[in-house]
Amino acid sequence: MSGVQTLTVAAEEAEQRLDRWFRRRFPQVSQGQIEKMCRKGEIRVDGGRVKPATRVGPGQAVRVPPLPERQEDRWAQPRSPLVSEADAKMIQSAVLYRDDHLIVLNKPPGLPSQGGSKQTRHVDGLAEALKFGREDKPRLVHRLDKDTSGVLLMARSQVAASKLTTAFRARATRKIYWAVVVGNPSPAMGTIRFGLVKAGGRGAQGEGERMHCVHPRDVDTTPGAKRATTDYSVLSNLGGRAAWVALVPITGRTHQLRAHMAEIGHPIAGDGKYGGSGQENLGDGWGAQLGGVISRKLHLHARHLRIEHPFTGALMSFTAPLPDHMARSWETFGWNPSDVPSDPFEELE
Repeated sequence: MSGVQTLTVAAEEAEQRLDRWFRRRFPQVSQGQIEKMCRKGEIRVDGGRVKPATRVGPGQAVRVPPLPERQEDRWAQPRSPLVSEADAKMIQSAVLYRDDHLIVLNKPPGLPSQGGSKQTRHVDGLAEALKFGREDKPRLVHRLDKDTSGVLLMARSQVAASKLTTAFRARATRKIYWAVVVGNPSPAMGTIRFGLVKAGGRGAQGEGERMHCVHPRDVDTTPGAKRATTDYSVLSNLGGRAAWVALVPITGRTHQLRAHMAEIGHPIAGDGKYGGSGQENLGDGWGAQLGGVISRKLHLHARHLRIEHPFTGALMSFTAPLPDHMARSWETFGWNPSDVPSDPFEELE
């Protein structure tokens, strides 16, 4: 066992949760143990009691109680499995941009951003292959759904992560998604303002959890509902069968784009969760599949991200090529990505 220690939070460690700071310093200590030590007052910051979610600042003194050595099995955490050579090559090939502070990926569809129930292969884990000479792996600062592809930003330090997270929370970023939706939305450009509330799923782990839309007038009186806003613009259409749309999530709620498009009667192609059991839509009914040679995978892609660099302040823009299944659909429909502006909403602002 170690003795009581008092450690100072370094400038590059500031503005992160205490539990995350603790786990990086003492990876052998579990989240449950950290929470217990906080409840008992064994972990303190500047002499005061704290919660695991308390954010630590530069120069603060953290009291660390006696801890077991790393080799003691009852405290030890299972080591992360090594990233396979194939996975390392895959995730490294997804890098769109890299500097001393950022890494920008074109996340493949089907790969979760983070681990969860029955999810052992994910971007956060594969980030071990994205150190590029650094001691620590890059950190996620936002997320994409498992089946959504496209631009995903990671920070290469805690300071960068803090700055970027603040930018996303303050909506100081511009995210544009491309999607194929069933039918042709009318009007061709609009704003969706339905609130969203989480509905529980099946089983002990809540499998099948989804978001339900709530009319704007009912949001404030619906327990758990949050306001949500999405801008959309039709870029091209195939009569009444399908349309290529650009989507901007003004808010960032779970499954927001998918739930909103389904609510106005134009589910995203391939979205069985919100589009009606995944049945084929022939233009005269409900369903999220277009049939024929069109892939049954979700057609939702984070196409473009614009953000200020967290250190230089330079305005940076990143564009992610379409994944294979969507590129094939574009070819089938005769759509050319270069025919539309990167931000089709700009001309109207």
